[in-house]
This record gives sequence, structure tokens and C-alpha cells, in this order.
Amino acid sequence: MDHSPHHSEPEVEAVPGTILPAPKLLTRLREHLRTRHYSIRTEATYVDWVRRFILFHDKRHPQDMGAAEVEAFLTHLAVDRNVAASTQNQAKSAI
Repeated sequence: MDHSPHHSEPEVEAVPGTILPAPKLLTRLREHLRTRHYSIRTEATYVDWVRRFILFHDKRHPQDMGAAEVEAFLTHLAVDRNVAASTQNQAKSAI
């Protein structure tokens, strides 16, 4: 994750008077998928795809990226990694 000053994680007040940092991106993704009752295997797969997407773009935060970066990642999967169309679709669904 990008730890530059413009990307400070939001804070959460867990106990009155105590400020804790908000959960990290992949933790929030896991929680989001669990509240929607995705299977544990799907959760793990989606988290892995998002992690790969972030690493592919030199650890840039996904909120700083858009359609061009998604397209570049999916093209990389198809051209450089020779993945099947269904694998591209899974990666796209995850990100």
C-alpha cells in the first residue's frame, strides 16, 4: 500500500477517547466479501487478485487508479501470462 502522506488511513474511535487506524484495504475487502456471504475460497482468490493488481502497479493505492490501469493489468495477464479469458474475468470481478 502507498504510505505517502496524502494517503493517511482514516481513523476509527473504538473506545471513546481512543483513536485507532482504520483497517487496511485488504482487510476491508475481506470484511466486505464476508458481509455479502462470499465463500472463503472466493474471498481468498479476490484478495489475491487485488494484491497482484496493486503489486503490478508498483504498490499504488487502487483509489488512485482507474480503467486504464485495470485494462493494463488484464492485458498483462492475457499477453504476458497467457491466462484464459475466464481467469481474466475473475481478476476483473475481483478488482
